[in-house]
Amino acid sequence: MGRAVGRILDPFTGASSTRRAANEAAEQQAAAGRQAANIAAFRPVGMTSRFGTSRFGITDVGGVPRVTSAEYEVAPELRAIQDRLMGLTGGAVTTAEEAQAAARPLGLAATRLFDLGQQYLAQSPEELRQRYFSQQQALLAQPRAAEEQRLASSVFGRGRAGLSVGPTGQPELATLANARRQQDLMLAAQAEQGAQQQLNYGTGLFGSGTSLLGQQYALPGQALSPLQSLLGAVGSVEQMGQQPFQMGLAVGQAAQPGAQAGAGLLGQGLSQAAQTRYQGVQQANAANAAFLQSLIGAASGGMGGGGGGGMGGGGWGGSSPWSDAQWSRWAGSSSTVPPAGMV
Repeated sequence: MGRAVGRILDPFTGASSTRRAANEAAEQQAAAGRQAANIAAFRPVGMTSRFGTSRFGITDVGGVPRVTSAEYEVAPELRAIQDRLMGLTGGAVTTAEEAQAAARPLGLAATRLFDLGQQYLAQSPEELRQRYFSQQQALLAQPRAAEEQRLASSVFGRGRAGLSVGPTGQPELATLANARRQQDLMLAAQAEQGAQQQLNYGTGLFGSGTSLLGQQYALPGQALSPLQSLLGAVGSVEQMGQQPFQMGLAVGQAAQPGAQAGAGLLGQGLSQAAQTRYQGVQQANAANAAFLQSLIGAASGGMGGGGGGGMGGGGWGGSSPWSDAQWSRWAGSSSTVPPAGMV
């Protein structure tokens, strides 16, 4: 009933014109917002250089362009260089594999050196000194026995076998014993040096094994250097071909602040459009309400006067030839002109 009454009253209040104007203004504002967003959208630029070409696919999504694809193509001359370089990588891989196979014996040799060094370092320094001293004593045992026999024969031959001088006893034997004590002291000192040498030698074996083990792992890495150089050259050529792609992105990124501003403008335009529509509807409803209120007031005044020319006398009052049902049917129709006899 409310919409029907609104259609009846629109020609008299101008509410229909107000609605149309509000809707048109809202559409214009929304279109302006979409246009601003379209202008400020992110757009990378396809470019071509001596090294390659870049292309970007842009699709309209909701009235705003979006980047949906991106690609680049290396120049044919650079692509030919890449193909030749890649052809060399097969031989470089083979060389690296051969180097790895050749390095395996180094690992085996390193293991043997580690085992041998562990044997040399298995004894404590004291045990090493004692072993050295015992070994030297064993070497001197036979020469010393022969020396003692010669000395005894000499002393006995000169008739000095029973000679004893003071606390030292027989002079020749005392001299021999003193010489051997000095020799044993020298052997003890040499035993200390010998122990240190053995410890250093065992430690050196571990160092040599470590060096061989390092070479085992270093050789394949060194053999990979040609392959790495080839792949690096291929990558450098690829980077040259990517220059147009990067340049196109840079141009689009320079416009990124504008894209953000466009999004703000689009939101502002849509908000203004909604507000305008709301205000237009409110104004139309207010006009209808005011006119209806005045119409009711006029009808009430006519009925209060007792008939005659007022609406109470021949219009919408009790003497009207139209019933309430007829009024409702007309109000629900599309006609905006009351039929004859209704008022």
